[in-house]
Amino acid sequence: MIDCHVAIDDLRTHHWRVTLTIPAPDAEQLLALPVWIPGSYLVREFARHLSGFGARQGRREVPLQQVDKTTWRALCSGPAALVVTYRVYAFDNSVRTSFLDSRRGFFNGTGLFLRAAGRANAPHRLRLGRLPAGWEVATAMPEAPDGNGWLAADYDELVDHPVELGSFWRGHFNAGGVAHEFVVAGAWPRFDGERLLTDARRICAQQIAFWHGATQGSSPTPPPFTRYVFLLNAVEDGYGGLEHRASTALIAARRDLPTPGMDAAAEGYVTLLGLISHEYFHTWNVKRLKPAELATIDYSRENPTELLWFFEGFTSYYDDLMLRRAGLIDTTRYLKLLAKTLNGVASTPGRSVQSVAEASFDAWTKYYRPDENTPNATVSYYTKGSLVALALDLTLRQHGTSLDEAMRVLWRRSQAGSARGGAITEGDIARALAEVAGVPLDAELAAWVHGTGELPLAGLLSAFGVATGQTRASWSAGLGLKLAEGPVSGVVVKQVLAGSAAAAAGVCAGDELLAVDGWRFRRLDDAQAWAGRDSPFELLLVRDQRVLALKLRPDADAPLAQSVTLQAADKPGRAVLARQRAWLDG
Repeated sequence: MIDCHVAIDDLRTHHWRVTLTIPAPDAEQLLALPVWIPGSYLVREFARHLSGFGARQGRREVPLQQVDKTTWRALCSGPAALVVTYRVYAFDNSVRTSFLDSRRGFFNGTGLFLRAAGRANAPHRLRLGRLPAGWEVATAMPEAPDGNGWLAADYDELVDHPVELGSFWRGHFNAGGVAHEFVVAGAWPRFDGERLLTDARRICAQQIAFWHGATQGSSPTPPPFTRYVFLLNAVEDGYGGLEHRASTALIAARRDLPTPGMDAAAEGYVTLLGLISHEYFHTWNVKRLKPAELATIDYSRENPTELLWFFEGFTSYYDDLMLRRAGLIDTTRYLKLLAKTLNGVASTPGRSVQSVAEASFDAWTKYYRPDENTPNATVSYYTKGSLVALALDLTLRQHGTSLDEAMRVLWRRSQAGSARGGAITEGDIARALAEVAGVPLDAELAAWVHGTGELPLAGLLSAFGVATGQTRASWSAGLGLKLAEGPVSGVVVKQVLAGSAAAAAGVCAGDELLAVDGWRFRRLDDAQAWAGRDSPFELLLVRDQRVLALKLRPDADAPLAQSVTLQAADKPGRAVLARQRAWLDG
């Protein structure tokens, strides 16, 4: 067994001290740190945070040679255990790496633990050093039977259990026969923990029933885990999550946490519930049901797959839908969330350039490294992938079945004695869709996943009693501008969308906007009051210390000038209403 000991080295400088003990090492024992963390598809070079290496066997100092940017070689002598120590700088307050200060500690194993070559399949024990008074520990990693730390069956499991340390709020609930723990660090004093537990329980129960409830011809099945832990870090501003096999690390703004008497439909809280729903759905869809390319993880390089449109996109489709089915939002709110996704994709010119399959494969170099041209060259496999899921679901329901059933077919088939342990290909997805539909949907997959055309959502939604309308977008959005705060005027151009009035006039990312028709503004949208919404106007801006005047000609009929709205149709027929209820109620 490999022993992994993590101790606080220096709270003030944010350093952990890690000590690895490897029994009977190789004569030239290789040790390597991952360059990425599964679930976040970017090479993050965690090794840049390591320093202060030392190694020994008994009293003998062992030479360590760095082989490459993330690998070291220990020149051992004999079977005595190899003990390696090093410091890890930890000041990234995100869900992906590690953090340490006087109030809180957190880490993912991918950023802390060197992997011993040839020993990845060996059991690993995690032990913690002395913690400050009042600090507690939260992790989904199983505790060692002897009470001495926590045990993982192998390296993969070791690094798939994040650890939260500090003085935090914690609560418990049971859903679907699974014990759940919810930990919240950094919450305001009036945080309503019971409300969070109640709503999280409803989400978890809904999803366990989705994957494991009784269906026609089958009995309920137990979930693949008996305990689950939510680790939420509440901060001033932040949003995100990272899925793990029996837990998730979340980050959210404190103002989005529930407080006593808060409106049940508060926008920030609904967003937080959607995040909880998204990461919990991943417990099945990506952690167990996974791309074939990720059946065996290579921690040393990128692991590209064309299937993130399914694993992230379909999860994004179900996250808000599960809130509707759990009764946490109503139909009106759900349709507003759906319209927001539709508008987000529609305002991305890159949807006509890149398919969601290509976007999935390019995640490592494009999605996680956005720049000013990103919306013109790429499409999000999250948002468009969720719309592909919607289109397939509504199509399948017109065949008398649903995407729900296709997902369960994939789950049952991939888990039943599969040597790949749940790994699937696009071919597996196509076969599951065809099986439940009774007809192949290969043409739809080719067009919607590998093509760049528009999805036929207006017609599909209409068949389910959802009317599609349009309203005018904001003035700046209609011009094709995405703005940020500037140093002088308060308005700087972040991105210019291809095919827009701003692009045609020559506005560039980085331009600072000053005035419209000679009048100064602090918000560009305020200028339509005197310039007129659809009339040409002169835009004064600064670029590289030079003042320029450009002529913009708004186009009221341009797609960017319009926003999609969705609402339940007025007096739908009985058959249409039945289809809508089956879709939204599950």
